[in-house]
Amino acid sequence: MHQYAYLILSLLLLGVWFILYFSKFTFRKEMFWVSFWTMFFGLTEPFFVPEYWNPPTLFDLARRTGFDLESLVFCFAVGGIVAIMYEAIFKSWHIKMSSHNKHQKRHYFHFWVVISAPTTFLLLLVATDLNPIYSAAIALMIGFFATWYCRPDLVKKMIVSGALFFGVYFVAFSILNLFFPGYTDAVWNLDAISGIKFLAVPIEELMWAFTFGLYWTSVYEHLGWYKLKNI
Repeated sequence: MHQYAYLILSLLLLGVWFILYFSKFTFRKEMFWVSFWTMFFGLTEPFFVPEYWNPPTLFDLARRTGFDLESLVFCFAVGGIVAIMYEAIFKSWHIKMSSHNKHQKRHYFHFWVVISAPTTFLLLLVATDLNPIYSAAIALMIGFFATWYCRPDLVKKMIVSGALFFGVYFVAFSILNLFFPGYTDAVWNLDAISGIKFLAVPIEELMWAFTFGLYWTSVYEHLGWYKLKNI
């Protein structure tokens, strides 16, 4: 049965995605396109298998090739959830930034801020022996601080979204553990990470959830030159 655990986790998160998508008409375009592009991060799975974990997947793809179908569904779901959770809860919407705002001094670094997280991740993979999950978390934190410098107007959304996605992911993972007891011990490479778990959830998973929510929630506004406006 563990073969289907990762698929079920991905589908649980996809269920949250559909709830948000069909309840918030205003943000459907943003949600879909952020999800679509985030989906391709699922192709980074060979960096994490088996160094971080080694999950059974459909057709045993992850263990045979490093790639799997579940990661594409997972990344699609989490990308859209993180993109609009804040707007959905706090009733915000987007307006285009003015030309004057775009030319403020801090925006001179816009391009470098945008590539800061993926560049850091790749550098850490090449230059250090860190487990890839720690490289990912560090890269996301650097992306967060770089975005904070460039777009301080988004910092409240980023921090709140990090906490919100932490909560959503913890609940989804706890449901997974309820139906698949022992899954964490069987699949995660606990000897290569801290081995610490919070209610059977590896703390590295929670670390990733918080840092991903912290950084990724700003990507649509940052790339599209949007700012938030509250009702």
